[in-house]
Amino acid sequence: MSRPRTAPPTLEDVARVAGVSRATVSRVINGTRNVDRKIQEVVRAAVDQTGYAPNRAARSLVTKRTGTIALVVSGAGEQGEGDAFASRVFADPFFGRVASGVVGFLRTRGVHPVLMVADTDRAREDVLAFLRQGSADGALLVSTHAEDPLPARLAEAKVPAVLFARPARPVPISYVDLDHQAGAKLAADLLVELGCAQVATVTGPLDVPASQNRLTGFRDAMARHGFPYVPIAEGGFTAASGEVAMERLLAEHPGVDGVFAANDLMAQGALNILQQHGKRVPQDVALIGFDDSGPALACRPQLTTVRQPVEDMAAEMARMLLGQVDDPGRRPKSVIFEPSLVVRGSA
Repeated sequence: MSRPRTAPPTLEDVARVAGVSRATVSRVINGTRNVDRKIQEVVRAAVDQTGYAPNRAARSLVTKRTGTIALVVSGAGEQGEGDAFASRVFADPFFGRVASGVVGFLRTRGVHPVLMVADTDRAREDVLAFLRQGSADGALLVSTHAEDPLPARLAEAKVPAVLFARPARPVPISYVDLDHQAGAKLAADLLVELGCAQVATVTGPLDVPASQNRLTGFRDAMARHGFPYVPIAEGGFTAASGEVAMERLLAEHPGVDGVFAANDLMAQGALNILQQHGKRVPQDVALIGFDDSGPALACRPQLTTVRQPVEDMAAEMARMLLGQVDDPGRRPKSVIFEPSLVVRGSA
């Protein structure tokens, strides 16, 4: 004999468990921003307890929203890059941290991200069409190249969008970013404090604003400490490029005793080369990375690094985007986060 089907939980069930009105539950579930945060938490806990699932189709008719946002990873590649671009992107732990921050923020708000990779002109047109057709309420954009046209295209299309990192060229689009120069200064100050006399840096791609700012901040801080010249070798934010850059620095400046690498992957590559050359880290060469990502903990010794709070920055992106969806007329906004120094074994 079959068991009677249990009716799915309703808004009234959630309201009863939360001890609030049905209207309050509806406002929280529909993402209305004028509900006290503590009440929102109580209602979300009641949603979890009851197992209530909103009727997304009915909800979209009322709110005129899809409950979906596009998480777009974009570059300036040409036709034919295909899976190679995605492989490079998702091999970098940075993007996993961005996705974690976005999903963590959205998961209790009834909003779901759709991942889109825009590595060609055709793919970028597909993203724009997807957004213009109303298939998502807006876009969170992680751009990997200074020449990427997508930020400007999104601004022109007046699509709600927030960018991770300041655009290379002035564009009226909201973004979150880090004070990269302040982070590089933290690295410079520590290397000087440790007594390093011949300091060098492995930069990221110098057409990327974050790389430029980290280099400027590091050079300026070293100059204030009395170092008028800092050798550099440009990398590509990958471990392999860090190895090539470190080989070059050792060939041209064999007495180097302090290195700042502009991300942890390049620092990991630099560490491999230093150890292959018989250099002890930190006894012979102090090494500092940037990001405080997984590779910093995988290294031996573990990396001293400048922490970029990527998950918090990604969550703020999502918060800003939902604010734009609520109020399409609001002006673009920037939010700048502060770095911190995490001291481990490499310096």
